[in-house]
Amino acid sequence: MTSYLVRRLVHAVIVIVGVFVVVFTMVHLLPGDPVQIIFSDAVVPEEQVRLVRHQLGLDLPLPAQFGLYLQRALQGDLGRSIRSNRPVSDELARVLPHTGTLAVAAMGIAVVTGIVLGTLSAVSHNTWRDAGLSALALLGVSFPVFWTGLLFMWLFGVTLNWLPVSGQGSVRHLVMPAATLGWYAGGILTRLTRSGMLEVLRQEYVTTARAKGLAERTVLARHALRNALIPVITMAALQFGSLLGGAVVVETVFARDGLGRFLVTGILQKDFPVVQGAVLLVALMYTLVNLAADISYSFVDPRIRYA
Repeated sequence: MTSYLVRRLVHAVIVIVGVFVVVFTMVHLLPGDPVQIIFSDAVVPEEQVRLVRHQLGLDLPLPAQFGLYLQRALQGDLGRSIRSNRPVSDELARVLPHTGTLAVAAMGIAVVTGIVLGTLSAVSHNTWRDAGLSALALLGVSFPVFWTGLLFMWLFGVTLNWLPVSGQGSVRHLVMPAATLGWYAGGILTRLTRSGMLEVLRQEYVTTARAKGLAERTVLARHALRNALIPVITMAALQFGSLLGGAVVVETVFARDGLGRFLVTGILQKDFPVVQGAVLLVALMYTLVNLAADISYSFVDPRIRYA
C-alpha cells in the first residue's frame, strides 16, 4: 500500500505541474497587458510602467517567469491580485470555504440519494417504482443546473416560502444551492448504481447468500452493494470536478460568494495571478479527491490489494 501511495502522489504532482504549465501558458497568451490594466484609469509616465513591469517580473522571458512563479507558489506565495493588490492566497482562503461547503454538501446529497434510489430501483426492477425513480434520475441529468436552480427558487423560495432564494450565512441558505448541484450528480449516480446492482444481483454468490437464509437486507448491503460500488466511487470522484464547475453557475444564480465567481471575475478582468491561483487550487482539490477514491477501493472491495 505504501509503494502505491507514493506512486499515486508522484503522479498527482506530475498532473498538477502539467495543469499549471498549460494554464500559465494560456493565460499569458490572452490579449492585454496586466500593467496597462493596472493603470487603465490614469495616465502615468513610461518609466513608472517599466518599473511596475519589472516588479511583477513581466520583463523576463516566459520560461523565467514560470520558474519564478513556481518557486513562489511552492512557498505559498501565489502573487498579488492586479485589481485589488491583495495576496491571491488570502483571497482564495476567503472564498474557498464557501465553495468547499457547497461542493461537499452537494456531493453528500448526490452520493446518498444516488446509492439509495439506485438500489431501490434495482430491487424493484421492471415495476412502477423502478420507472418512477429512473424518470426522476433522468430529469436530474437532463435539466441544466441554472434551470434547476431557478425552478427550486420559484417552488421552495417564492411559492412555498420555505427557504431563502439568495445569499449565504446559514444552513437554510445552503439547502437549495446544494440540492441544485446534488440533483444533477445524484441522477448520474442513481443510474450507475441501478445498472451495477442489476448486474451483481444476477451473480451466483448472491443466489448462494440468499439460499443460506440470510436476510434480504444483509444480502443487499454486504454482498451486492459493496461489489457494485467500485464504478460508483469512480464516477463520484469524477463528478466532484463537475460540481466545482457547476458551482460557478449556482453561485451566480443564488448570489453566493465563492471560488467560482472569484475565478470568473478574474478572467473577465484579466487578473492573471487570480486565474492561475484559482485554477491551481481547483486542480489540486480534484487530484486529491481522485487519489482518495483510488485508496477507498481496497476498503470497499477486500479483493483489491495494492502492491
